[in-house]
Amino acid sequence: MAGLLIIGLFMGHPLAFVLGGTAVLGAFIAGKPMVLGITINRIFGDVLDNYTLIAIPLFVLMARFLSDSGVTDKMFEALRHLMARVTGGLGLAVVFISILMAATTGIIGASITVMGVMALKPMLDYGYDKRLTTGLIGASGCLGILIPPSIMLILMASYAPGLSVGELFAGAMMPGILLGLMYGLYVFGVALIRPDLAPKVAEEEQISRGELWKMLAVEAVPPLVLILGILGTMLGGIATATEASAIGAALALLIVIARGRFTLTNFYSAFLETGRTSAMILFIVVGATAFTGVFNITGGLSATQNLIRGLAEDPNTLLVVMLASVFVLGMFLDWTGIVLLCFPIFLPIVSEMQIDPLWFVVLMAVVLQTSFLSPPFGYALFYMRAIAPPEITTGDIIRGVLPFILMVLIMCALIVYFPSLITWLPGKLYGA
Repeated sequence: MAGLLIIGLFMGHPLAFVLGGTAVLGAFIAGKPMVLGITINRIFGDVLDNYTLIAIPLFVLMARFLSDSGVTDKMFEALRHLMARVTGGLGLAVVFISILMAATTGIIGASITVMGVMALKPMLDYGYDKRLTTGLIGASGCLGILIPPSIMLILMASYAPGLSVGELFAGAMMPGILLGLMYGLYVFGVALIRPDLAPKVAEEEQISRGELWKMLAVEAVPPLVLILGILGTMLGGIATATEASAIGAALALLIVIARGRFTLTNFYSAFLETGRTSAMILFIVVGATAFTGVFNITGGLSATQNLIRGLAEDPNTLLVVMLASVFVLGMFLDWTGIVLLCFPIFLPIVSEMQIDPLWFVVLMAVVLQTSFLSPPFGYALFYMRAIAPPEITTGDIIRGVLPFILMVLIMCALIVYFPSLITWLPGKLYGA
């Protein structure tokens, strides 16, 4: 089954159909076609009846409404002027607006594309290094799968026994924000050491402080209300993740209407795009559920777990092996496939090792940041290639993201040495 999976992926077929097709072929090759019936029951029980997964289309819809409202464009403009007086200010504005977008959308493709359209040309025009620019936009846009509300964390919670979406959101909050701040410090450091790579904005292009604060007051309120509506109600115990996603979608629609951007055409288009994105994610979930079901019943799951256990007796070495596997898989698969393939294998081993599952799952989520950035199949690389001008090569984009991959790995090391970076906030809110 592993061989068929690799062959199917390298032939360029969609992941969902490769996973599902491999499950069917694996069942017949093993001489156990009857397991497909059990697998279908698992799909209905674990996927189609999973109430938590309703949050996915609602958060996707919220992201689309927010994009239609034009809030992010105005916020970037306000932050661009705010940071104009700071060394590396444009780069810092990209990081801050990406953190804000991550806390309101959680859709990687949308975040990178929007940030690329807004920031790429101005940064290049002001003389920013093309590798620094593309790397920063690509890496900052990926924060959406880590900073709540994250679709990845919702999916992880639905497949991690004993963990709630709220706990994962609380656990990922601090690592996500710290990683964003690390990106900002990197840009600031580069600008101090090599001002030619990240120059200041000319003084004649800066606006008055009064006008700046007025712009910030007007443009910052809608996204802050949205963040408070989602995370405040959920972390405060007022709403579940699914209910909070509905609140977010409703507030985003109100923002569209309040800003005079509502049209029936855009409304219909938002639902159409939400349907496509949600279907893509859930098709992968169905295919992966079929694959892991057949893989488990035919003995592949226990064999793989025994192989991992046999690689090392020491818990720390086993942990490194599991995280290194996730890192390597990230070069070839997207996060959905990795989560659904690795969770059934890793979580029982983590339980045996008496490792805090919340800590492990969030640490794995941090490692999965690299799945969007690592060549040859990092999605962020393709998004950046699609919006970058011809003078920026694919090699420039790849070399631009390498320092940010290193920063993700440094953040993983910090989490290993300081577990409270993950466990402190859930402990305060949920007693976890």
